[in-house]
Amino acid sequence: MNARRLLALAFVILFLALPLKTVHADGIIIPPPCPLEGCPPPPCFVAPCPPIPPRPMTQLVIRYHHVTVDIVDQVATTRVDQVFYNPNDYAVEGTYIFPLPEGAVVDNFLLWIDGEPVQGKVLEAAEARKIYEEIVYSLQDPALLEYVGRGAVQASVFPIPPQGERRIELQYSQVLTAENGLVHYSYPLNTEKFSLQPLESVSVTVNSSGKTPVRAVYSPSHPIDVTRDGQTDFTASWEDKNVLPDSDFDLYYSLGETEALHLMTFRDPTDPEEQDGFFLMLLAPRPEAPDRRIAKDVLLVLDRSGSMEGEKFRQAQEALRFILNHLDPEDRFHLLTFSSGVESYASGLRSAKEAPEALRWVDQLSASGSTDINRALLESAAVADPERPTYLIFLTDGLPTVGEVDSQRILANFAASARENLRVFPFGVGYDVDTYLLDTLSSENHGLSSYVRPEEALDEALSAFYERISTPVLTNLSIDFGEISTYDVYPNPLPDLFAGQQVLVVGRYRDSGSATITLRGEVNGEAQTLTFRDQAFAESGGLEALPRLWAARKIGYLLNQVRLQGPGPETIAQIVRLSVRYGIITEYTSYLVTEDLPLSASAQEKMAEEAYQDAQAPAPSSGQGAVERSAQEGQLQAAESAPMNMDTGERVIRAVGPRTFILQDGIWTDTAFESESMAPLKIGFLSPEYFQLLTDRPDLAAALALGQRVIVVAGGQAYSIEGEGASQPGMTLDAPTATPEPDAPEVTPQPTRAPDSTPAPAVCGSAVLPLGLFLLVLRRK
Repeated sequence: MNARRLLALAFVILFLALPLKTVHADGIIIPPPCPLEGCPPPPCFVAPCPPIPPRPMTQLVIRYHHVTVDIVDQVATTRVDQVFYNPNDYAVEGTYIFPLPEGAVVDNFLLWIDGEPVQGKVLEAAEARKIYEEIVYSLQDPALLEYVGRGAVQASVFPIPPQGERRIELQYSQVLTAENGLVHYSYPLNTEKFSLQPLESVSVTVNSSGKTPVRAVYSPSHPIDVTRDGQTDFTASWEDKNVLPDSDFDLYYSLGETEALHLMTFRDPTDPEEQDGFFLMLLAPRPEAPDRRIAKDVLLVLDRSGSMEGEKFRQAQEALRFILNHLDPEDRFHLLTFSSGVESYASGLRSAKEAPEALRWVDQLSASGSTDINRALLESAAVADPERPTYLIFLTDGLPTVGEVDSQRILANFAASARENLRVFPFGVGYDVDTYLLDTLSSENHGLSSYVRPEEALDEALSAFYERISTPVLTNLSIDFGEISTYDVYPNPLPDLFAGQQVLVVGRYRDSGSATITLRGEVNGEAQTLTFRDQAFAESGGLEALPRLWAARKIGYLLNQVRLQGPGPETIAQIVRLSVRYGIITEYTSYLVTEDLPLSASAQEKMAEEAYQDAQAPAPSSGQGAVERSAQEGQLQAAESAPMNMDTGERVIRAVGPRTFILQDGIWTDTAFESESMAPLKIGFLSPEYFQLLTDRPDLAAALALGQRVIVVAGGQAYSIEGEGASQPGMTLDAPTATPEPDAPEVTPQPTRAPDSTPAPAVCGSAVLPLGLFLLVLRRK
């Protein structure tokens, strides 16, 4: 592997392993366009405003941002608790603005500052928009445009003394509606664009209770922990420290008495390159699934070679004890250990009733000898019963050293003896393992590879894994989408469905409309068919996070194919195109971080050619780099939420709805922009044409909120927001210099003016500080 590829791989591993820790941005005070002294009375965007450079203020700090949500029978009560610290040597006061969740009808709004109730005013969307646009205009900062179309709550904030704190708490209620049995809760958590320092602590906890059983619980925006209490109640939570939230928190959960299949889609018919739609399908078992569990066979294969001696082997024994103690009464098991040879607890499959005797046998084991992986796999496969679901859990910390040691021949031998019902779940312990061997075993046998790093607890990892797969309820899954043509469906192949778990399937579809989806599988050897009628594949709109989630899974799948089957020029080209379009960094597209943007077809072709040449050098299959690479590819393949945004210091990547933007040379550029074939329509920042574009295309508000210089593509037309041409009070900007294509929305010039007549809550001598979810318009005292 050449030096450039090693550097690229090292960067990708660091980026994927620590997606949030590389972000450095919060608590910034944005200086106003008018100076602190000598400024005319507000509104100071009315000409003439003295052309004196604004004087910046130092930062405020948010101590924590905690959100607790209680949902009872679909009525959600949201409580927000935040503490702010003023490190300045002067007091700061201002107006508090809380942008409400999009589409939410809010009542019972309460606000406290340091425990004292404060009167707040609920603003309708139109009134809130006027305030947002006035602040944008007066402060020359577009960040609040993302909230256009949302209502808000406004209240006055007492002065925060020097080196003092203010605790702000708020509470509001809203009714959550269910569409096709799927309930959606959203909290506007995106604050990255307002901050220069991370939040010290942030958390969202959702507690839900009701009378109807809950099937699936899912967040497309954040990795959540879900705990269930019976069939109807659950808690979903996400927390982090020293982090900048850069996306709103979205949670979906499904209600119903039977097996759940919930479909979410996204389609942008105006996008000439991506006219086909994206879909996400949630599969979850029925409430009584644990009582209809399938009898299974568990094959436990433990490496007890000399390298396992010590704490690793003790933890492995503890993990075996956990599994043996949690077998269901109808389960069977086979227990085998290997080193220079193999040794079994007993021949064939044994009843779960023998688990206590097997535990005593496990306690007597010790680690010594070499590693005969080939023989251990073959002897385990030989005991499998073709009539029952069989799960082989294979644990090793080393490479094959005796017997057959060639990975290709080991795989061929196992493939010749393994039955179709056998699922293989390898666990690699440490870094001295053959990732090619373990990953191929899992991918060819409907399983999943797991890697336990030296600093991680093996017994905890293996026990947690077994809890997830201990109760299969539907095996050998297949899906028929009926009248709808689908492709690029992941995961491929589909896993089994387990009690208390859910299967998330993503893919692409061509034709819109209603379809009957048929799910087929087996229950205790008998065929099972489930039919879900009237599933809508939308013609436009939908869940905007789906394109990046689908791209992450496909990139992970393709990377795995390259590693296990070798590189092909078409596969590498696909990886490059998807990585550039959706801003997902891989070892083949590290150029996105270090070099000029490859936003033309020819540039991407060149990148793909270079990446293909680099891929010809064989990559090691063992060692820390190989383990990290395999683990990160596995994370992409199994992603349940869209990849996090990235900030390396040199390059920033942001997902905004269905679009992806990369910041280079001060310009936020849409990755759909084709620099060689698109002539962008130039529009001055804060010009009349700028606000007219917002009126004509409100879907672009979040993109324009990125900054003063933005290139965005909509309907095949590129728009270039020219920061240098930003209108100042009393100035008339030149008309746009480019002509839009015939199908592009027309931007109609308007007389130069401020957005509206009523001043923003605080302007001259003020600054904007959105912290957590809200906006503080601050004044120095």
